[in-house]
Parts: sequence; C-alpha cells; structure tokens
Amino acid sequence: MNIHGKDIKIFCANATSSMAKQIADELVLPLGSSEVNKFSDGEICVSIHESVRGSDVFVVQSTCAPVNDNIMELLIMIDAFKRASAGRITAVIPYFGYARQDRKTKARDPISAKLVADLIAVAGADRVLSMDLHCPQIQGFFNIPVDHLLGVPILSPYFEEKYKDNDNIVVVSPDLGSVTRARQFSSRMDAPLAIVDKRRQKANVCEVMNIIGDVKDKDVIIVDDMIDTAGTLCNAAKAIIEVGGAKTVSACATHGVLSGPAIERLDKSYIKELVILDTIPLPEDKKIDKFTILPVAPVFAQAIQRIYADTPVSPLFNV
Repeated sequence: MNIHGKDIKIFCANATSSMAKQIADELVLPLGSSEVNKFSDGEICVSIHESVRGSDVFVVQSTCAPVNDNIMELLIMIDAFKRASAGRITAVIPYFGYARQDRKTKARDPISAKLVADLIAVAGADRVLSMDLHCPQIQGFFNIPVDHLLGVPILSPYFEEKYKDNDNIVVVSPDLGSVTRARQFSSRMDAPLAIVDKRRQKANVCEVMNIIGDVKDKDVIIVDDMIDTAGTLCNAAKAIIEVGGAKTVSACATHGVLSGPAIERLDKSYIKELVILDTIPLPEDKKIDKFTILPVAPVFAQAIQRIYADTPVSPLFNV
C-alpha cells in the first residue's frame, strides 16, 4: 500500500452518482470513467475505463436502499481498483448501511456493522470516509483508518441564519442516544437543550413518555442523525407541542432514509420544516414542501483534498 497516490481520481457506483459529480466539480476534476451494471443473472458487473495505477482513488457510494446491491457494487469496485494497482483506495460512504446492527440486543443476534466493515477492508480499501455513523464506536470495527465527518457543522449554520434574530430557540434530542449530537448543536446555536424521554416497545414503534427541559412557548429544533420510518421524530414533535406546549417544531437530520410510512407521517406531523443532508438521494416522489435538502459534496471534497495532501481532516468536524 502506498502512503500517498500520485493524483486524485473520483469514481462512483450507482447509489450516489450525482453527489460524486458534485464532489469532482468541487475539486475541479473530471469524474472517473467507469460503469456498474448487472449480468443477466443479476450479478454485479464493473468496468473501469481509465488507468488508476498509482493513483489516490476515492470511490463514492452510500450503502442505502437497495442496501445489498449498493454494498456489493462498492466491494466489487474496490476489488477492481486494487487489482488495477491503485496507489491508495478510499471508500467514501456518506451513509453507512447496517450501522444500527452494532451490538447484540438478544441471544444469537449478528453484529452486521462489524461484518460490513470487515468486507470493505478485505475487498481492498485502505481507508474509509463517512458521515454521522449511527454509533461512533463503529469506527473501531474497522482495521483501517476511518475519517468520521459530522452533519452538525452543515446543519447548524442553516438554522443560525434562519433564527439569527430569535432568542426563543430550544434544541431537543428526540431520545437519550442523540443527546451528544443535540448538545453540540445547541452549543453552536447558543440555545438551551431539552430531551424527549421515550420508551420503545418494539422495532420502529415508540411511545413518548416525557419532556426533560422547558419547551413551553419556544421554537423547537429537533436534532437527530437519521430518519427512517419517522415514528420517533413525529411522536417527539407531537409530545413537544401537546405535552411541552412548544410554539413551533422544526427538525433536522443527517440521513433521510425515509422508508415505509415516513413521508405520510411527516406530512401529517406537527413539524413545519425538516432539514436533511443529501447523503441519501431523495426521489422526486418522496419530496414534500416541508423538506429542505442541503448538499454535503463541499465538505466531502474538502476532506478528500486533505486526505490526499496528508493534512488533518479534524478541522472539518470539530464542533
């Protein structure tokens, strides 16, 4: 493995091709020439149409739905670059799938996040660049370096500008697991912090129990890392309004998974605006008026430039 490639080359598979093009544009580079298709039996077929020998290759691919297809595309592309003598291969994974399966919650559970981390390393990746892993400890699942970017430094400036003349803001964590992220956000906003205490009955179903903190007559911003079925978020917003007596509720999250009934729930919820990042492409049929989508390509481009130049990435995610 070379410590440093001779030049930067940006490639992508099918999940986040638009983001990869934006990253390449930020770096004033052409997007690498490649194709990722399927054979007639469904197997992934990868073709690289330019030399990568000795280059610093960055493969951009979120492992969002269809998760298994996107993971296999990423693994096979990494293998192709390794066998083509790339100098260094970085897997750029804006959204890391299987991250919620990070521990055994009952007997005989798999730890799928560790399995996927091992697959990426064995395929030939030399390092990983990702954003807001569901559990930061997942960095330790990898035996290769992981640069872990945060969504808060992108999300908070949007709200700082929007509420710059509003001293009535309270930042809310939708559960105990998101308190650290919400505290970072509230620190940047110079706003107080509140917490929604919920009790989860079963997967994707939760019951809001209590509001820890004062949100009465406040403009509330809920901060989370991802929104899947939106049950937690919508129940939190309902409790903040009906139990806490808040004036308005907005929300933000890094990853908009938005599966199942998420769009319908959000459309009918108390949330007046939901701000998400484009780590996962959002189809047109899922976009509603409440959504504001912010780009992550500029931050990933800066991180790639720093990785290539062997300079610290930490200034991009220190909060």
